[in-house]
Amino acid sequence: MAFNILGISGSLRSTSSNTSLLHACAELVPSDVNFSLYAGLDKLPYFSPELDGEGAVAADTVADLRQQLQVADAVIFSTPEYAFGMPGVLKNALDWIVSSAELMNKPVAVISASPLATGGEKAHASLVQTLRVMSAVIDEKNMLIVPLVRTKMDAAGNITDLQLENSLKEILVRLAVRAASVSQR
Repeated sequence: MAFNILGISGSLRSTSSNTSLLHACAELVPSDVNFSLYAGLDKLPYFSPELDGEGAVAADTVADLRQQLQVADAVIFSTPEYAFGMPGVLKNALDWIVSSAELMNKPVAVISASPLATGGEKAHASLVQTLRVMSAVIDEKNMLIVPLVRTKMDAAGNITDLQLENSLKEILVRLAVRAASVSQR
């Protein structure tokens, strides 16, 4: 049985280290895992309950996000840090799914990567807290802070650090195992 992992980057930059980490995950997943990257973060309107629901302005873009989360057996987030928190576009996406429960009891991994020595730890903590409020299942071993990320990747965004590569592989395997155990219930 194949499992689906959805990657969501908190960055809109085309050269984002966090997005590059998720592209690397697509190459590192076990053979029985399908990996896809959500690409609609920049298309979501600002959250407003009045825009949600059938026939509402946001119906198509929000429905696409929710549908991709529904078919995913697990989700991996990778985010930079802005102003000591997660980027507004990522928080906006999460706001759209708070009440619809796509992450409830779903295995989730959280990565933050930064060129700074802190690795984006404040964004990481903020994202973990938000996901836990949404009842996502986050194993402590599936949380990774990547400091000085630019020293661990080449200019094309390829991982050059073996320890980072192994950490990502381990997270992906744990997500697949957790997804398998959830689907057998």
